[in-house]
Parts: sequence; structure tokens; C-alpha cells
Amino acid sequence: MTRSHDAVMAYWAAAEARDWPAFAALLADDVLYDLPQTRERILGKERYVQFNVEYPGDWHITVEMAVGEERHAATWTRFAVGGEEQAGLCFFEFDEAGLITKITDFWPEPYEPPAGREHLVERY
Repeated sequence: MTRSHDAVMAYWAAAEARDWPAFAALLADDVLYDLPQTRERILGKERYVQFNVEYPGDWHITVEMAVGEERHAATWTRFAVGGEEQAGLCFFEFDEAGLITKITDFWPEPYEPPAGREHLVERY
């Protein structure tokens, strides 16, 4: 396993456990989270952690596959919430210290984002 592989596995484990301090510890202060389907972007660790804290429903993540090499990693996940399940692809970039600097999250279909997170995201 590589450091980036281990980091994305720790990222998803912390998210699933709702261990927000452990989750935040994996992120660079200026992490960029990008959601191409909804054209949303979040800049900064504090806002990105809060986005996850506030995400609605009793959601769960299962990692189907994770690959990583040097400063890049990717995961294929299953995301379940409210009786619905969908697959997602997530791409990660890391800085020289091994912290996550960029996350690009792809979901199968474009969709409009749910209301209530406008204070955390910027639309493009």
C-alpha cells in the first residue's frame, strides 16, 4: 500500500465513523472540494468539514476499490442514504506532507444540490 492509498482509506473510515477531528486531520487547510455534477466548489478545511457534518440523512459509505500512488489516489464507493444507493468516483490530490489538497467527487447523474448548503459552497 502507498501513503496516498492509506490516507484515502482513513478519510473514508473517518467519514463513515463521523470522526470529524480525524477527518479534518487528513486535509490541508486550503483543501478544494469540487462537485462537477452540481457545479459546486468548497474551499477550505473548516467549510468542507462542516459540509460533511451537515450532510442530511443517515448516510453510509462503502469503499469498493481504492488506488493510490505518490500524490494521487482514487476511490470507487457506494453511498447509501434514505434507502437509495449510488456509486461514486472520487479523485484525490496530496501535498508533500501527505495532506489532501483537492477532492473531485463524481456521481453517476447530474443533479441540483439540496437546499441549505449555500453558505458553504460556491456555484460555477
